[in-house]
Amino acid sequence: MREKNIIQTTKNLLSRILSKRHTLSLAIVLVSIVAMARSPLASEKQIGMFLNSTTCVVLENGVNLYNGFIKEAVEKHWKTTPFEFIDETEFEIRRFDSRYSFLVLMKNVYDNDPGGVSYDYISLVLGSNAQKLADMPEISNIPLKYSDDNNLDYEYAIPAIVKFVQIHAKNLEKKRFGISLRELQYYNKSGFKGKQLLMNRGKMAPDAYSIDKINSIYPYFIKLLSSSEIQEEIASNPKNALFHFHVGPNQDQNVGKCFEMIFDVDGNLYYYHSRMITNADKDGFNISDFKRIK
Repeated sequence: MREKNIIQTTKNLLSRILSKRHTLSLAIVLVSIVAMARSPLASEKQIGMFLNSTTCVVLENGVNLYNGFIKEAVEKHWKTTPFEFIDETEFEIRRFDSRYSFLVLMKNVYDNDPGGVSYDYISLVLGSNAQKLADMPEISNIPLKYSDDNNLDYEYAIPAIVKFVQIHAKNLEKKRFGISLRELQYYNKSGFKGKQLLMNRGKMAPDAYSIDKINSIYPYFIKLLSSSEIQEEIASNPKNALFHFHVGPNQDQNVGKCFEMIFDVDGNLYYYHSRMITNADKDGFNISDFKRIK
């Protein structure tokens, strides 16, 4: 409440002394006061700049399997802008240049997570004069994994994420206001009748661990599969399949957030939800998630 009062007081003061042409400066001041962990959403002008940019895909230093996954997905599926692959050193040189956009793995503590848990995101940002990475104009930001998690369960989702990032960027051209209000939940749909829902059985919450429990809420076709089995199922590019992608902590942790996403093979996002994990509300896709999509 105190933070809201400070923000309102600042707005009132600045509105009396600044003209309309200083709107951008006002926004920057307010963002600094609130100290948001998220990068600022790109403006309409910056979205146009992205569409005319060269996209630099930033590869991680050292031997990293992520590099192979993202490189293969971009080479196959990136259509929106010219692209090239660069290393982290070159990224530090180019990131101040708005002629470039960057598909980069960013590590952040999400919304001042009380557990101090760090997450890795596949982020699409525009080059700018921002000194901090977190202040670069954001086109898209998709959680990929916990930063300390060396599991490769995310491999099967990367092609869809690469496709979605481009869909999202184009949607921002005309639907920026609606997306800014709801963020990725803007894409949430319900009623998946006629679709095959492929769920990662290792990422289900205790209250949704069996087909019988799920069917009591969700009446449509569903399979519980491993991440490798999901990858095999979607390899043939089935048009009626939706698949689950989960980002959460190790099974013995009850801190931080979990993120639930459902994509199709064309990169359309059908469901996005995140929540805090507690002893009473454990990690994984749960019955409440199924209620939202039924």
